[in-house]
Amino acid sequence: MKTGIHPDYQEIEVTCSCGNTFKTRSTLGKPLHIEVCAACHPFYTGKQKIVDTAGRVEKFRQKYGQKKPAATA
Repeated sequence: MKTGIHPDYQEIEVTCSCGNTFKTRSTLGKPLHIEVCAACHPFYTGKQKIVDTAGRVEKFRQKYGQKKPAATA
């Protein structure tokens, strides 16, 4: 690495809108405020909404008049 051309890499504090704070390293150089973190994101907290794809397909078929596929013999 060449000396003197890289930005200063230092420790900063990250604050989430939920109130969670943690420290990380960055070239930003000032505290960072974020909207979602691992403590409040639905995927990590287990409160993720599950999409019912079968219901969506059935709704599409009803809307556009498509029948269920016939069973083959």
